Amino acid sequence: MAKDLSKIKYLVLDVDGTLTDSGVYYDDIGNEFKKFSTKDGTGFNLAHEAGMQIVVMTGRECKATLRRMDELHTEYIFQNVQNKASYLDEFMKAKNISKEEVAYIGDDLNDYAAMQLCGFIGCPADASVEVKKIADYESKVLCGHGAMRDVVEEILRLRGDRDEVIKRIIERYK
Repeated sequence: MAKDLSKIKYLVLDVDGTLTDSGVYYDDIGNEFKKFSTKDGTGFNLAHEAGMQIVVMTGRECKATLRRMDELHTEYIFQNVQNKASYLDEFMKAKNISKEEVAYIGDDLNDYAAMQLCGFIGCPADASVEVKKIADYESKVLCGHGAMRDVVEEILRLRGDRDEVIKRIIERYK
């Protein structure tokens, strides 16, 4: 039985290994750097245009993450989350959100339990074997190279509104 993805209102995203290439980079004085794909930036635009609110949940704390998520007008940013399942469960209860209203894109074991609280699970091509086993969609794109956008486009394709959402975004640039 096919899932009804038209109900998705929230898109939960992991950062390291999903929106980034999973590397952690430091300069010689301890500043942390991350590389984010601009293709995923377009994925944020697509999700927003399709009426989704974005929830970023990461186990690390980093100013670069805050800056990029602010640039992308992310509705919810939660850093230093050690138990993503418990945190997401509380978030969903507080906002009265059902499983069918949430999609999750993540890549590794710390996402696994939280993913199972969601109605749709996506992952990058290089996600862990365990995550791939429970994913509804495994992107062919590697983490940090546009996998998030690819998963969002797949959700929109399955919902049947991909072309319309893209058309509205293109119209903005005319």
